[in-house]
Amino acid sequence: MRRIPFLLASSAAISLTSAAPVLQAQPSGDRAPVAEQTDQEFESIDAFFNAYDQAQLDMSPSAKAYRGIRDDDYGKWTDPSDEAEEARFQLMQDTAARMRATFDMGELSEDEALSYRLYEMMAEREALLHPFSNYAFVFDHRRGAHTSIPAFLINIHRVSELDHAEAYVSRIAAMGPYLDTMTEQARERADAGIMPPDWVYPYVIADIEALLAAGSDNAVLEDFRGKIVAADLGADIARLELQADNAWRNEAVPAYQRLLAEVKRQQAFAPTDDGVWRLADGDKYYAARLKSYTTKDLTADEIHNIGLREVDRIHGEMHAIMEKVGFEGSLQDFFEFARTDDRFFYTSREEYIADARKKIDTLGEKMPEFFGTLPEAPMVIKAVEAFREKSAGKAFYQSPSPDGSRPGTYYVNLYNLRDMSKNELEALAYHEGLPGHHLQRAIQTELGDSMAPFRRFGGVTAYTEGWGLYSEELGKDMGFYQDPYSDFGRLGMELWRACRLVVDTGLHSKRWTREEAIEYLAENTPNPQGDIVNAIERYIVTPGQATAYMIGKLKIMELRSMAMRELGDDFDYRGFHDAVLLSGPVPLDILEENVEKWVNEVKAS
Repeated sequence: MRRIPFLLASSAAISLTSAAPVLQAQPSGDRAPVAEQTDQEFESIDAFFNAYDQAQLDMSPSAKAYRGIRDDDYGKWTDPSDEAEEARFQLMQDTAARMRATFDMGELSEDEALSYRLYEMMAEREALLHPFSNYAFVFDHRRGAHTSIPAFLINIHRVSELDHAEAYVSRIAAMGPYLDTMTEQARERADAGIMPPDWVYPYVIADIEALLAAGSDNAVLEDFRGKIVAADLGADIARLELQADNAWRNEAVPAYQRLLAEVKRQQAFAPTDDGVWRLADGDKYYAARLKSYTTKDLTADEIHNIGLREVDRIHGEMHAIMEKVGFEGSLQDFFEFARTDDRFFYTSREEYIADARKKIDTLGEKMPEFFGTLPEAPMVIKAVEAFREKSAGKAFYQSPSPDGSRPGTYYVNLYNLRDMSKNELEALAYHEGLPGHHLQRAIQTELGDSMAPFRRFGGVTAYTEGWGLYSEELGKDMGFYQDPYSDFGRLGMELWRACRLVVDTGLHSKRWTREEAIEYLAENTPNPQGDIVNAIERYIVTPGQATAYMIGKLKIMELRSMAMRELGDDFDYRGFHDAVLLSGPVPLDILEENVEKWVNEVKAS
C-alpha cells in the first residue's frame, strides 16, 4: 500500500478559488484544433483526446498554470470574453462530431469505449446548457474575477526563478483589461435583466473596497514580495517590487474602480426576487442545471420530495442520539442547544486546524483496510484568506498539481468560529480530506497519461460531491465518531445536504424567498444562523449545484448495498472502492455499470 503523506499548514495560510478556467479565443500555439486535423493524424483515440486536450490548453494559460505548466503563456490570463467561451464550446462540439466520424465503438478497447461515451456525454451536457451561457452572474459574493484573480495569483502562480516573477508582474499588468472585459459582460447582462438579487451587492462592494483600501499592502503585492524573496532573486528584487507596484497602481486599481462604479450602478435597480424562475425561460434553465449537476432525469418536484423523505429519516436518527446523551426536550430544543452551547465551539483557529489534522491522521492509519489504491500527493490544511473570508464557503478543496509542485489543499473558513461547530469538524475533515475529496481527486490526478486528459482533469459534480458525502458516513463504518455529539454532527452534515434538495428547488422552482429558505433551515437543522444565511445565499447564486451531493451519495450507498447483498462474505471494501474510483469521475449511470461489472467479476472468480 502507498503511504499517505500529510502536511499541516499554518492557520494564516491562504485559499484558492475553485472556479474552473475558461478557454481562450485564439490558440497561442502552432497546433491546429483537433476538429481541423485529418483522420490520418490520429493513430488511436487516446492520441485524439490528447490532441483535444492540447487544443484546450493552447486556449487557456490559466488551465496550464493549474496543471503546473510554465511556458511562454505563464504571464497571460485566459481570455474571459463571450467570444472565447463560444470558441471553447465549438471546439468541444466539433471534437465530438469528429470523434463520431472517425472511431467505431465496436473496434475500441473497453476503456477506450468508456472514454468515447464519457466525452459524448460531456458534450451533450454542455450543449444542454449552451442556450443559457449568458445566464450566469458575472460577479456575486461567491465568485467573480474581483476575488478569483487575487486567489489565482496567490495560490496557483508559483515563483522559483526570474522568469516566473516577471510573468507574475505581467499578470498584474493584464488585470486591467481582464477586469474591464468582465465588467462589460456584467453591464450587458444586467441591462438585459440577468443580475443577482439586491442583497448580493453589498458583499461585492465590500470585497472590492477592502482590496482597494489596502493600497500597496494588499494581498497580491504581499504575496509577490514574499515569493520573490523566497526565490532568492537577489539584485532583481527591488526592480521587481517597483514594477509590480506600478502595474497594480496603473492597471489593476483603475479597473477595480471602474468595476466598483458599475456594481454600484447595478445596485440601484437590482431585483428583489431570489430564484432563477424570474429569468426568461428560468424553468428551462433550472431544469438544464439540475440534469447537468445530478446526471439524472429528475424533475424539481422529484428532487424536492426526495429531500423531504431524507429529512424525515435523519431526524429519526437524531432522536436516537438525543436519547443516548440523555437530552430532554424536542428536536428543535436539541438543535438550539447544539448551536449555542459554548462547549461545541473553538476559541482559536490554531486549535481548530490542529484537531482537524489529528482526525485525518488517525483515520489515515486505517485507510489500507478499506482502500486498495491510496494517493501519493500530500495534503495541507489552510485557512481561507482574509480578503474573501467574509463571503467564502465554510470549506472547500483544491486538487494537487500533476507535476507534484502543489499539494492537495483543504481550505477551511475560520472567519467566525461560532459558525464552525466542533460537532461537525470530524465529518467535514473526512469530506474534504480523507477519505473524501483528497483521496478521490488525488487518485484521479495520479491515474497517469494512460487515461484521457478530459477524464483525468475533469469532473462530474454528482460523483465528486456524492463521494465526499459518502465519505462522511464511511468514517462511521471505519469505526470513528466515537463521541455521540460528533456522530450527531455527522448526521447534521447529512441533514444539511438533504435540506439542500428542499431549499434549492424551493428557491428556484417553487418561488420561495430567501427568508423562507432561511426559516426552513433554521427549523430543520442544528446549524448556526450565520451558517444558514451563508448557505442560502450560496444556493441562490449557484442554482442546482447543491442538489448533486445527496443525489450522488444516495446512488453510491445504493450500489454498495447491492454489492453487499449480491456478494455476501465475498464483498470487499477495497474492491468496491476501486470500482468506484479508478475510472475517474463518471455520470451516475456509468458508475452503476462499473460497480455491476465488478460484482459480476467477483462472482465469476
